[in-house]
Amino acid sequence: MKIEMMKRPAVRSERRGSGYVSDVQRWKAVIHRDANADGKFYYSVKTTGVYCRPSCAARLARRENVQFHNSCAEAERAGFRACKRCRPNGPALAEQYAMKVATACRTIETAEGPPSLDALANAAGMSRFHFHRVFTQIAGLTPKAYAIAHRAERVRQALPKRNTVTEAIYEAGFNSNGRFYAESSRMLGMAPKNFREGGTGTTIRFAIGECSLGSILASSSEKGVCAILLGDDPNELARELHRRFPKAQLIGGDKDFERVVAQVIGFVEAPRLGLDLPLDVRGTAFQQRVWNALREIPVGSTASYAEIAKRIGAPKSVRAVAGACAANAIAVAIPCHRVVRMDGSLSGYRWGVKRKRALLNLEAA
Repeated sequence: MKIEMMKRPAVRSERRGSGYVSDVQRWKAVIHRDANADGKFYYSVKTTGVYCRPSCAARLARRENVQFHNSCAEAERAGFRACKRCRPNGPALAEQYAMKVATACRTIETAEGPPSLDALANAAGMSRFHFHRVFTQIAGLTPKAYAIAHRAERVRQALPKRNTVTEAIYEAGFNSNGRFYAESSRMLGMAPKNFREGGTGTTIRFAIGECSLGSILASSSEKGVCAILLGDDPNELARELHRRFPKAQLIGGDKDFERVVAQVIGFVEAPRLGLDLPLDVRGTAFQQRVWNALREIPVGSTASYAEIAKRIGAPKSVRAVAGACAANAIAVAIPCHRVVRMDGSLSGYRWGVKRKRALLNLEAA
């Protein structure tokens, strides 16, 4: 997969919506159906007798028929009733969608087999197309990809514990060996037997270089880059790679592969250039949702753990988001260094807060 670092400003730490004070600003928000204004104020329409959120998709009313209100109660005291389309007296639309996606995720996780898209959409009360779009936007994965990622994690957990690969397959929810083996290489990065045996038979190339952050190790399986590690001791980085793949064949000193490290170092020193390398991303379904959200944070911007949790439809999972950031083994390419506390201060970083600050300074330059 190609990493486009200047893709789109999906998550930002800056607070918006504090300027909806004047009627001119509020009317502009209504014209643009600005979802950032939802909850900041409401507007009513004299000719229909209803009040709405600024983001309501209803036909735009004439300005002379519109009044603004600071709360639902204020609009109702003025004699207006809640719009049945945008339901201003209920949860915000984004919050409603996030709850629906979170419920769908739980359904996928607890079902014996992957639920169909139609079943998930019907349960959410949405059309098939609309549900797919909303789920993908919030979760960062399609419903099918989320189901595959979740089952992949169940396979990873079951393989070392079961006597045979077949037992692990059925425990993870695959109802046929053929279907599992068709997806196993993509899910595990290697044959299931090799995964079960700690990477036996798998070849992972790696190289170590030096950059402004200290030592840096890049490694790759046949699928793509599977780890980028930072540290002070090159030997410790090699040992850490071995701990991750204890029985894989690790090949270092490959002159051709050293070009990959050179690309990574170039990206560290000049992050706005982007990094065009395939990744072999391995993690739980939840971790992949978090990591996908991190890749959408533009260079030079940050987001809080709470913002990431909200974006993936799990606003109460702030600690789990922090855990996913800590579990990330592909430094810089999956930019967990761009996640900060709510007040903008720097929190922990797997490779040290000092490196986190240095990375952010490089991106801000």
